[in-house]
Amino acid sequence: MATKTCFVVMGFGEKTDYQTQRTLNLDKTYQGIIKPAVEQSGLTCVRADDITHSGVIDKPMYENLLDADLVIADLSTANPNAIYELGVRHALRPNTTIILAENQFKFPFDLASVLIRTYEHLGKGIDFEEVEKMREELKKAIKELVFENEKVDSPVYTFLHELQQPKLSDGSESLTRAVQPSEEVADDDSGRIKDDVKFSVLLETAQEATERGEFEEAKSLFQKCHQLNPADAYIVQQLALATYKSPQDDDAGKIKALIEARDIIFNSLAPSTTNDPETLGLWGAVHKRLWELNENPADLDTAVWAYERGFYLKRDYYNGINYAFILNQRAQLHDDPDEATADRVIAKRVRKQVIDLVDEAEKKLPRKKEQQSVDAEEAYWLAATRLEALLGLGESDLLEQESQRIYATAPATWMPDSTREQLDKLKNLL
Repeated sequence: MATKTCFVVMGFGEKTDYQTQRTLNLDKTYQGIIKPAVEQSGLTCVRADDITHSGVIDKPMYENLLDADLVIADLSTANPNAIYELGVRHALRPNTTIILAENQFKFPFDLASVLIRTYEHLGKGIDFEEVEKMREELKKAIKELVFENEKVDSPVYTFLHELQQPKLSDGSESLTRAVQPSEEVADDDSGRIKDDVKFSVLLETAQEATERGEFEEAKSLFQKCHQLNPADAYIVQQLALATYKSPQDDDAGKIKALIEARDIIFNSLAPSTTNDPETLGLWGAVHKRLWELNENPADLDTAVWAYERGFYLKRDYYNGINYAFILNQRAQLHDDPDEATADRVIAKRVRKQVIDLVDEAEKKLPRKKEQQSVDAEEAYWLAATRLEALLGLGESDLLEQESQRIYATAPATWMPDSTREQLDKLKNLL
């Protein structure tokens, strides 16, 4: 007897929820909740990006929406592709469809008859208790819908009682079964990226390279991801990040890499009109570094604008602490002392807000069963941001008390060095 299949419809990577201006890591939902629950229920689990490769995506996607024994659609961040594919599933199959969403999701349509199972996502991760609870809830739903009682859950078939489920004609070729994308990223002989590699494998390898700080490798991998999925903002953002962080021999090379990253963002993400704080943070970072290398005042003003807009859209500590820092940089250049004073005053106000934001974010960090933070890097950067804010506010005693404790928690030895370097830059500005 063939294993039953589950096709998962959802976004991947980090996506901005424009309804709440939060960034959610949807891979945490898939890897932590959905995939384990599906596989523990005895089904094969396939996410949409598992069938994205150099071949044609459309036919296998529609085949899965028709043929899969179960479809799970996570609509978190109001992903338009997921919502569309859910609609297709509801039109093709009367039952065995489960809808999930992060608990702050607001459905854009009036579908009171549709059951949406909600969970709490904390942005970078999900609490251990929430993961365990949702896994069990999902396993129970799978057992009921797939193995016990295939009741109608599609609103299309609920209201159109006489509608018959469509079927493919006998003998039709299944591209889903015919095409088996590679699980290996690089060709053993040439070392080049394979054309038939699974998108999900390619993306995971690129993310791992970024985490290791191997940005040249990450850049080539994200370029391939971008070829396969050119419209995805997360891919573009990661490609721009890897591009400007790729190691360069001299300032000329660094400027060239920054201009390349700037063009990637400009051509794909419309930074002058975007409401995406992640894009604005990257736009600010690129121009901040360009300013530091070529001292063009236009780059400095663009960096101030980008960080300011990103901060007031999202109220996040990353854009906030960088906004305050670059205000202090600009204050040094003003000929008008009133303008310089204004930038310094705003910088102090922003740092006070950043401390509040850090305190709140630390309370919401996803926790393991032992109450340790799931993401040690995120916990460290929150604490390091607090150090920089304290320095900017002249709280030298608190800075001294907290710095050694915070440095001792760093997951990697280079992190405290990076923090000390940034603090020294701020000391020179102040």
